[in-house]
Amino acid sequence: MARKAVIAREHKRERMVAKYADLRKKLKEEGKWEELDKLPRNGSKVRLHNRCKLTGRPKGYMRMFGINRVTFRKMALEGKIPGVTKASW
Repeated sequence: MARKAVIAREHKRERMVAKYADLRKKLKEEGKWEELDKLPRNGSKVRLHNRCKLTGRPKGYMRMFGINRVTFRKMALEGKIPGVTKASW
């Protein structure tokens, strides 16, 4: 489980990206690079990092499910993810 502070920091970045998205887009279209530089760095979308919604783990993230590989395997074996079964051939 990731530290609560790290998870909170990521949520704060997500909110900031949403807040400045329209303004950043408008400034980029107009080519006002000096004004764009004055905006907060955490308002940029590239600063976001995908994290597991349940544990906050940053690595092994599966976009389709929004969780990491370890949590996915555990939940799949318990039958908690619909439509996912263990492969056998």
